[in-house]
Amino acid sequence: MGTKHQSSSDPISESKRRRRAGFSKIDAGIEANECIKIYLVSSEDEVYSPHSFQIEPVDLNHFFEEDGKIYGYQGLKITVWLSSISFHAYADISFGSSSDGGKGITDLKSSLQNIFAENLVEGKDEFLHTFSTECHYVKSIVSSAELLPKNASNGCSGNSNSHLEKELVDLEVFRVSGPAVGQLYCRLVPLVLLLIDGSNPIDVIDPRWEIYILVQNSQQDSSMRLLGFAAVYRYHRYPNSVRLRLGQILIMPPYQRKGYGSRLLKVLNSIAIADDVYDLTVEEPVDSLQHVRTCIDMQRLLAFDPIQQALNPVISQLKHENLSKKSQPCQCSPPANIVEDVRKNLKINKRQFLQCWEILIYLSLDPIEKYMENYKTIISNRVKADVIGKESEGAGKRLVDIPTEFDQDMSFAMFKSRNGDSTNIEKDENVGNQEEQLRQLVDERMKEIKLVAEKILANRS
Repeated sequence: MGTKHQSSSDPISESKRRRRAGFSKIDAGIEANECIKIYLVSSEDEVYSPHSFQIEPVDLNHFFEEDGKIYGYQGLKITVWLSSISFHAYADISFGSSSDGGKGITDLKSSLQNIFAENLVEGKDEFLHTFSTECHYVKSIVSSAELLPKNASNGCSGNSNSHLEKELVDLEVFRVSGPAVGQLYCRLVPLVLLLIDGSNPIDVIDPRWEIYILVQNSQQDSSMRLLGFAAVYRYHRYPNSVRLRLGQILIMPPYQRKGYGSRLLKVLNSIAIADDVYDLTVEEPVDSLQHVRTCIDMQRLLAFDPIQQALNPVISQLKHENLSKKSQPCQCSPPANIVEDVRKNLKINKRQFLQCWEILIYLSLDPIEKYMENYKTIISNRVKADVIGKESEGAGKRLVDIPTEFDQDMSFAMFKSRNGDSTNIEKDENVGNQEEQLRQLVDERMKEIKLVAEKILANRS
């Protein structure tokens, strides 16, 4: 029996030998932050200009897919032009090619509308046209709004930055309320989403929301430019009072660090006093906002006569006693009556006042270096009480299932044992780690105090 051999030069055999299995490359996608640029423009000439003001959004990724990526495009570039006049937006999208690489093709229009909603216009010409058709948009808003007095009292009788006040003379603040809140805020939502970290749009249907807008009158024509805004909520405090809560505040990026944010905050302080609300609070302020807020409140407190009298016994104790040798921790808290006086007269809430009180003590200990050990002791005691106190709030509490006729599985009662023991509470045995965390918190707080104190002392000189 013979075998048939095929010549090695057979072309069919050669092609079979060379054939290999191939797999298409999975699309890795591109992060939205890497391919999108957003520019704030105030005229047609600034569109596509290399000198246009580029804004830096908090995070664009969370508007795109679950992992923050855009899929299906090669060489993708998205340039968004956002008008600071009418707040309309136009997106210029370019890419080399588009194909499904295993993850689908991202719907760019839908994703961009998640940010800009109805403010996003389709065509470039339509967008450019808005600079002429809506050049008086801000003026139309303030025409039905309430102009607030420039020299309203914010509870401070002293002159803080007189040179800055002169620079702000051409500014006006208006209060927008009622249905106009929704009409204006719909235009401002993209700025809120892009520039305020962790923000969510307010409920414009709720009539208790108000928007305070800071505008600048143009020196060339009769137009007005919006420099910033604040969204404030009036909510009921039992039994018959109202509290003001600052929910959102934003100064347009080109005008930041020029004193405009301080101007808005001072106006809100004035409103709180004029309307005799219970107090003014700020919802989760970022560090920069808290710093400005504290500097303003410190100026007001330093001009408030009862403060010095309340400080005197605390300062005397810190100067003449060694607090580190005390058997009981000393926090040098303010008297209850001064906390109430500050709330009634300045509308500063208790939590904010306690922060300012520590800085008032710091400024009163002159020279501070001589009494720094005592001062740091009271800060450490307060931080420790805040942290450990919160951790131990549940100590001794226990949940017990109590079946009822309403629900056999979901009914329960809570009681607190007299000896403070509870099998539900586990203590952190890593004491060394806890001490290190407390030390870091104290250092951070000391840094905050020194920054505010330096600003106050610089304004005095």
